[in-house]
Amino acid sequence: MDSDQANEQTQGITGRRAVLGAAVLGAGGAVLGLPGAARAAGAAGRGGHGGRGLKGLPVPTIIGHRGASGYRPEHTFGSYDLALDLGADVVEAGDLVPTRDGHLVCRHEPEIGGTTDVASHPEFADRRTTKVLDGVSTTGWFTEDFTLAELKTLRAVERIPANRPHNTLYNGRFGIPTFEEVLKWQDEQTRKRGRQVWIYPETKHPTYFRRLGLGLEERVAKLLRKYGKDGRNAPVILQSFEPSSIQRLNRLVDNPLVVLLSTASSRPYDFVEAGDPRTVADLITPQGLREIAGYARGIGPTLDLVIPRRADGTLGEPTTLVADAHKAGLLLHPYTMRNENPFLPAEYRKGTAADAYGDVFGAYRTYFATGIDGVFTDNADTGLLARADFLDG
Repeated sequence: MDSDQANEQTQGITGRRAVLGAAVLGAGGAVLGLPGAARAAGAAGRGGHGGRGLKGLPVPTIIGHRGASGYRPEHTFGSYDLALDLGADVVEAGDLVPTRDGHLVCRHEPEIGGTTDVASHPEFADRRTTKVLDGVSTTGWFTEDFTLAELKTLRAVERIPANRPHNTLYNGRFGIPTFEEVLKWQDEQTRKRGRQVWIYPETKHPTYFRRLGLGLEERVAKLLRKYGKDGRNAPVILQSFEPSSIQRLNRLVDNPLVVLLSTASSRPYDFVEAGDPRTVADLITPQGLREIAGYARGIGPTLDLVIPRRADGTLGEPTTLVADAHKAGLLLHPYTMRNENPFLPAEYRKGTAADAYGDVFGAYRTYFATGIDGVFTDNADTGLLARADFLDG
């Protein structure tokens, strides 16, 4: 999930994989030896630091962004498994896009040139094309032009190798998961680990796909019903950057629903298509948040909506978004925490090396202090340690 591609492109600097203070893992992947772990577990569903949570989840909730994408190519079972091994409370297993024959698969975007080895398959050379995706001309290979059987011949690769060269070690090792496979994996991992595994899928570009006759929401709902995961307390949180997709899901299933929010000046693409002039800035007003609360359980804002960055890249003063959202009855799961220097606020970068980790623990502490209810992170182990530090004061 997220709309931070532009940020990644402008900050596309080499990163080095390292593990900061890796948690000690016990049987079934349980986190041991973390001073605040027990307190976080005890805070499940009741807001351990004044925040809000979903029943059965610690607060603040640590969400493995596309799995453990700081250490493995994203949206692969290798990434999802590692996120659980590192102790993530929830795994964002699935940015959902369809195949030509109507199956849902897990990719960051429908364009798969940057996340698979499709370019090395001569049999698919003629599938490379240019399309307009949410108003942006995009060239590459698109999932909707492939059958599931064809996509299963491809292998996943690291999406941002300039930042994470060590992840390229795993290029070609993992295939492309389907959403149905993820739902089965969720049940298998729940049994294996002796704890309920939660997932957090996203509908990607739903307006674009609906116009192609490949509506996402009905397919998601059908699979959730098939596996008995369409209820209010089901361990599946659904998210989308398009409010109309969440409204449609709200009519189809009873799962917790979250509206994702990009930069304040941006407009959700379904608003663009419908001629709705509102921007994200309008959606995060008290009135806008009350409207969202009518059909969603929470919001997933970019971290910059919680604490804006100044022109020099340092953090400014927190906004009122956390308080306003809580007043409307909404929880907040902002995105995305990453360990690498280029993605951190300027005051938390260490030295001048662009490929080093910065003071990510300091950054977590600042964001947690705002009262957010959880955070998406590429490095779940770091997030868990930061939470333990924060809850221990």
